[in-house]
Amino acid sequence: MTQPGVDQKVLDQNIRELQEWLRNAWQQLADPSLTAFSRRELRNQMKQCNADLRVQLQAASKQMLSQPAASGKIFAKPELRILA
Repeated sequence: MTQPGVDQKVLDQNIRELQEWLRNAWQQLADPSLTAFSRRELRNQMKQCNADLRVQLQAASKQMLSQPAASGKIFAKPELRILA
């Protein structure tokens, strides 16, 4: 589903959107006016969304593992100059 070069920000946005959709779906599922058919359809969509979310989380996890451990903190010997 995701390409190898997907940006971390895009993955994070996708994850947030899927989580928000699931949150709203749970609220809709609690609505007593929902018909049995609509309830079943919503649960099927929720299962698909869960699967999509799992794929996005795995992609984000792989991308985080492939990044360097010292993200942004590189310690090197400073260059010293003697001023006279």
